Amino acid sequence: MTKATTSSLTLLPGHVSLAALRSIYAAPVQLSLDPSARALMQASLATVQRIVDEDQVVYGINTGFGKLASTKIAHERLAELQRNLVLSHSVGTGDALADDVVRLILATKAISLARGHSGIRPEIVDALLAMANANVLPVIPAKGSVGASGDLAPLAHLACVLIGEGQAKVDGTVVSGAEAMRSIGLPPFVLGPKEGLALLNGTQVSTSLALAGLFGAENVFAAALVAGCLSLEAIKGSVKPFDARIHEARGQAGQIAVAAAVRALLDGSAIDPSHPNCGRVQDPYSIRCVPQVMGACLDNLHHAARVLTIEANAASDNPLVFDNGDVISGGNFHAEPVAFVADIIALAVAEIGAISERRLSLLLDPGLSGLPAFLIRDSGVNSGFMIAQVTAAALAAENQCLANPSSVTSLPTSANQEDHVSMATYGARRLGDMVRNAAVMVGIEAMAAAQGMEFDRSLKSSPLVEAQFAAIRERVAYLEQDRYLATDIEAMRAWAQQSTWPAALTQCLPSFA
Repeated sequence: MTKATTSSLTLLPGHVSLAALRSIYAAPVQLSLDPSARALMQASLATVQRIVDEDQVVYGINTGFGKLASTKIAHERLAELQRNLVLSHSVGTGDALADDVVRLILATKAISLARGHSGIRPEIVDALLAMANANVLPVIPAKGSVGASGDLAPLAHLACVLIGEGQAKVDGTVVSGAEAMRSIGLPPFVLGPKEGLALLNGTQVSTSLALAGLFGAENVFAAALVAGCLSLEAIKGSVKPFDARIHEARGQAGQIAVAAAVRALLDGSAIDPSHPNCGRVQDPYSIRCVPQVMGACLDNLHHAARVLTIEANAASDNPLVFDNGDVISGGNFHAEPVAFVADIIALAVAEIGAISERRLSLLLDPGLSGLPAFLIRDSGVNSGFMIAQVTAAALAAENQCLANPSSVTSLPTSANQEDHVSMATYGARRLGDMVRNAAVMVGIEAMAAAQGMEFDRSLKSSPLVEAQFAAIRERVAYLEQDRYLATDIEAMRAWAQQSTWPAALTQCLPSFA
């Protein structure tokens, strides 16, 4: 279990919760390792040392790597072997990963190594946590991993800092790896047998990127339910499709939870009881089927959360050291589980945005909404929200393209030794763009729905919906006539990506539990 306070976390490898991982991602937290982990690391380290002392030939300890696994390395060159491994794999490219993602990478790498299956010194794990605690963050290029033998290139850039090479950010300033190590009061490491390999093998980069995508998806999911309720109230839609009996009759857990959340959000609204005989039997699917669509998204987010929590706690090194002295080569560094759930999160994010864009289109169509065309009174001279919907449509189309699965793409590497790869790292990395696109769509919908509600304020919605309406009005004003909307859209994008939502929404989301 993970022990937590407001400013610190004690990590028990194998049992770190999703909520704890979210807190590490959200802001710098002081991290420490549960003392029980040290004995496991010491035992596996002793096994590696015995192999070296007895001059046994074991892959990863005193051999070459990948296709060079049959090449035995002399004892006096083992330190050179590990250093060269780190340097030769530092081939990443592209923009540096964001600080919040790097914090997660440091934490999950420490968790994985501290499982006691890697044969490395506990001081390596201590150094990783010291970097996180001091806000010393390795500069890790975003591109260059196929997610097969672990996230080799990006993790090599992390490992470079430990040996005094590469670069890191110290309180936001980029410095050399050697200077970064000095800032935490440590000399650069001379890596022992297997330590370089243990640092490079693993799925921590793809897992951390996927976790970031999951957390972002949860935020925009909550925002989309709020936006959907605002749209329903703006068009005076029917709440009958959210009756609990409908959803219990189907039995899908996510659908049941979403319908309950919508009912909770709308509880106490004076708008719905005002039109009991309006003849609005069947609203368009984007309103009526929110529980069915968003519920399916929620089920998939829960599945992704379960897999990623397991992976964040996993020993994904190779070879693995066991308590009976066995050192066994396998394939735990293959990131297929992460690749699949990254694709699943992508599908959910694409659908959250797609149904939001359809509700936005509905709001602008007077034949469907009963509201002024494009939500502006003096239309013709004013275009209102016409082109904001074009932006939403463009982003919906972009997300549909980005949602194409990455996990089915494989290119062999390492002279066909690594002949099937997961592409998990790209699959997880693209989630950041998708979440941002969806947040813009949902933000535009919420802004438009608030505008729609303004056309009849004789009755108020529920306390929860009115509170969100007020929060929107704090960010953007009513659109009386055309104005520069890009600033408003950015403000609403930030609204949709916030992590502060009513408990009626967050209680059904995995990392808020």
